[in-house]
Amino acid sequence: MTKEKIVSIEDRIPKLKQARKKKANRRLVFYLSIFFFLLSIIVYLQSPLSHVKSVVVIGNSFYPEEQVIEQSGIIKNTNIWTIQKEEIIKTLEKNPIVKTVSVETKLPWTVEIRMVEHERIGYIKKENSYYPILGNGEILADSENERLSGDAPLLVNFTDKKVLAEMSEELSKLPTNILNIISEIHWSKNELNSKEVTLFMSDGFMVESSIRDFSEKMKVYPSIAAQLDPNAEGIIHIGVGAYFEPFNQEITEEEEIISNENEE
Repeated sequence: MTKEKIVSIEDRIPKLKQARKKKANRRLVFYLSIFFFLLSIIVYLQSPLSHVKSVVVIGNSFYPEEQVIEQSGIIKNTNIWTIQKEEIIKTLEKNPIVKTVSVETKLPWTVEIRMVEHERIGYIKKENSYYPILGNGEILADSENERLSGDAPLLVNFTDKKVLAEMSEELSKLPTNILNIISEIHWSKNELNSKEVTLFMSDGFMVESSIRDFSEKMKVYPSIAAQLDPNAEGIIHIGVGAYFEPFNQEITEEEEIISNENEE
């Protein structure tokens, strides 16, 4: 038989005491860590370290950055944890230029305001100045230009605000490649058709259409224009169907085929 080594109680007690002491020390370190962590949070919240030091505005072009920040109500000594995002969004979206807004806080002290403005879809002339029109029909009275830049069509005779708003909404839905080749849009004020408009295109053609479902109807324009002689003069009618009407001429067999193809 082998003899088992017998450890006396006197030898065990120091080891037990040492183990308990280490455990107690670890526990103390743990609680002290939590204490100092919570203390640091309190100090941070009560100190200028938690104050907003930077407000970044993204996506604005018509709406000046200083005006955005001022209307948001965010000032440099605002505590970043007290930022009311929903209230800021509601306030900024009251501006007719603004389509949507999002607000994000980025620690330690930055607030980011991201905006989407209504797109500029045209211009309107008043006296000797040109004013941009947005996709919601809003006219930017503070952005007058003495010359037409040519980056959007000129809207003529749109004296009715409701009609202007409807036309603007349709233009905002129009594909960019088609919007870019429209030079002018004239509201005809036709008694038989109050929605009738006449367009002057940069490729030389005229178009007669209606404001109702204008964006959908005009999608066929590129395919129609591509089938016509570039030197031809006349009006492309785009309504229920689509056909080309030469000035002072009868519709030719080729043009009737174009009309039938588009009706199909």
